[in-house]
Amino acid sequence: MTFPFVRMALVAAMAVSSLTACSDDEAPAPKPVPRVRVETVAPKPSKSEISLTGSIAARTETNLSFRTSGRIIERLVDVGDAVHKGQLLAQMDDEVQQADLASAHATLSAANADVSHAMAAFARQQTLLRANSTAQTTYDLAEENLKVARSALKSAESALTNAEETLSYTKLTAEADGIVTARDADVGETVQAAQAVFSVAVDGPRDAVFDIYESLLGSGEPPDVTVSLASDPSVVARGPVREIAPTVDRQTGTVRVKVGLDQPPAGMTLASVVRGTVSLVGPPAFTLPPTALAASGGKPALWIFDPANTTVSLRTVTLAEYQTGAMIIATGLKAGDQVVVDGTKLLRQGQTVMLSEGTTP
Repeated sequence: MTFPFVRMALVAAMAVSSLTACSDDEAPAPKPVPRVRVETVAPKPSKSEISLTGSIAARTETNLSFRTSGRIIERLVDVGDAVHKGQLLAQMDDEVQQADLASAHATLSAANADVSHAMAAFARQQTLLRANSTAQTTYDLAEENLKVARSALKSAESALTNAEETLSYTKLTAEADGIVTARDADVGETVQAAQAVFSVAVDGPRDAVFDIYESLLGSGEPPDVTVSLASDPSVVARGPVREIAPTVDRQTGTVRVKVGLDQPPAGMTLASVVRGTVSLVGPPAFTLPPTALAASGGKPALWIFDPANTTVSLRTVTLAEYQTGAMIIATGLKAGDQVVVDGTKLLRQGQTVMLSEGTTP
């Protein structure tokens, strides 16, 4: 009665034994060899582009002031107004100067009359002297009076010129074509001689002015700068660095740089906001895509491909800078090294790899 059950148990045991034997004979599946893309490197001149925002300023800006003291009674221009050479900008109370001028005219008239009288007296003495009808001393006195009268006339003429010039000092005029950029006094104020009343940006060559950090200056001859309007990038000019401030601004830590624009486009008016761009060429360096970057002990590293053994090894490097879509390697590479630029995530030291299709190391 128990035979069928025994037979079934034996069959089951044999089946398990057979499955176990088959499992022991099978070898583990080999791990796939990673595929990588490799790039053979060579040093190339490194380039970087710097772009900063600045403004357009007149190359020459003058402060205008009266040449005499007094009270301003009229102002004819304001900030932003365009002015022309010789244009009247402001008028000072000239009551005193007008009185001085009138006095000078009167003095000159009196001096002219004195000269006329002295000349007539001297001519008469000359006639009398030739006729021996006057004394020599009387003749000499008439001659001396004429000299004094002529001297007084010259003094009166000089006083009149000075009075006219002083009167002109009560009028403030533009010294050149330009635009008023500042007003420091107004009607009713009493100003002193040489006190600034207006600042005028002289029309002509202009500068694009930028405040940049000293570290960006570099060394050597600065290259030309491309300047474009921030509101309209199609308006472009190009010029050399004309002036670099010798000191650093204490508040901003920046250095003022002026780019000369001898013939700026019409759209680049004074105070326009502009963007300056300059391309800097550095010493030869290795440029690689960011996908090649790995790490070793917390330092930047690259996977180097060995074509003889088809293996990879990790090498630490020094980065010079990051750029958009690229990185510059300063040290750690040499010309001809084959660097893994794609497929670096699952690599390990000494691992065998396969090159991706289309790779030309």
